[in-house]
Amino acid sequence: MTTRPIARRVTATDIARSLGISRATVGFVLNNTPGQTISSATRDRVRAEAARLGYRPHLAARALASGRTNIVLMVLPDWPIEHNLRANLDEATQALDEAGYSLVPTTPHPSDHARPLWETLQPDLVLSLTPLSAELEAQIRSAGARLLNPKLADEATLGILEEFGRGPALQVAHLIELGHKKIRFASTSDARLADLTADRERTAREASTVFGADFDTQTVDHHNIGATLRTWHEEGVTAVAAYNDDIAALVVSAAVRQGLPVPGRLAVIGHDDSPLARLTVPALSTVRVDTGGVGRYMAALALREIGDVTIGIAEPPPMHAPQIVIRESTVPVKPSSTVPTA
Repeated sequence: MTTRPIARRVTATDIARSLGISRATVGFVLNNTPGQTISSATRDRVRAEAARLGYRPHLAARALASGRTNIVLMVLPDWPIEHNLRANLDEATQALDEAGYSLVPTTPHPSDHARPLWETLQPDLVLSLTPLSAELEAQIRSAGARLLNPKLADEATLGILEEFGRGPALQVAHLIELGHKKIRFASTSDARLADLTADRERTAREASTVFGADFDTQTVDHHNIGATLRTWHEEGVTAVAAYNDDIAALVVSAAVRQGLPVPGRLAVIGHDDSPLARLTVPALSTVRVDTGGVGRYMAALALREIGDVTIGIAEPPPMHAPQIVIRESTVPVKPSSTVPTA
């Protein structure tokens, strides 16, 4: 039985030997070392030969020499990877890549047994999307990692993140403007989103109090949505603000099955402006949030915190404020009438 030899990494020494030049010259070219009087022709030869041989830089050695790994580790909460989070990660990844950094997401769990990535990767920065517990923050700092945590952000950043959370207030204001006085907030049963759901419920309730609306919340899922809709109809509820577009689509689908026209008898508004909002029949009115903008903003904050003078740190880019997108699922309130029983 024969075994295939293990491919050996191509080194700068291999390139130097192939071209008949010094190892130091090759190193200066590959590392873009400043202050060297190496001709353009030699530089081109070195780069061409490196490409021909399949040279790849040794990242660990480069990190040791430069003191940087060019890695930003993003600590994510234990949320499902939905439309908003995907858009955030995509934009942050692209912004960091343009600056020469790699974004690596990680989600810590209490039951984790593997060595945490902030120890194994030695990132230039650990970036958190949400405030961390004191215990987790201490673990990251004890590993010698630099941490950028939202709860320690400057006033400008905190103000932007607060503005970003105004979506539920916009939902309620939109329904009030249409004449709806009895509004219910439909929240998700996903336990991973409990904190975020509570924040959105609280924001919607505060807005309802300001407007003097009859407001309450209800956790809904596929099992209880039918009974919940019947209860809402008995209570004279005419509008629903949903935690997100998935929950809004669930409400619309169940209402149609019960013979409860949307938006004729029940107005429904979602949150996030995910692709589902445009595909639902009727198409969902919703709140559009600039999650991609948040990703770019957080990436800019990360680069500013790292302080890499070679990339020309700019001020964080602006974000668009949340806004209502009006489609087919919300109309002005109509006088109540009998609804077919399911």
